[in-house]
Amino acid sequence: MKLTGGEALDYSAVDDLIALPVAKPRLLSADKGYDGDEVRQGLLLRGILPIIPPCSNRKEAISCDFRRYKDRNRVERMFNRIKQFRRIATRYDKIAKSFLAFLRLAAVNLWMPTFVDMT
Repeated sequence: MKLTGGEALDYSAVDDLIALPVAKPRLLSADKGYDGDEVRQGLLLRGILPIIPPCSNRKEAISCDFRRYKDRNRVERMFNRIKQFRRIATRYDKIAKSFLAFLRLAAVNLWMPTFVDMT
């Protein structure tokens, strides 16, 4: 998880997320907030296919695989489930460190039943 400011642009955290020590992804599905030439170039240079729909005000048309983009609803559903935790939705914690800690606790709380059912 990468915590950014409320007024920060979405694509400011892309480099940090791609640099995570996990297996290299083959593609990155993101919303229109990540539609920037710098982001697309950086992903392509790393060998990651961007699945990002173009903004409506983009001058040159860029194709997007909308069939693959449909899978992004899983991410949106996860955000909606995390926002069911009142402390996270209303941002009671003013310190970023404690907010991130409760965000991680909420993610574990959502993840644990799935993990327990698998064993």
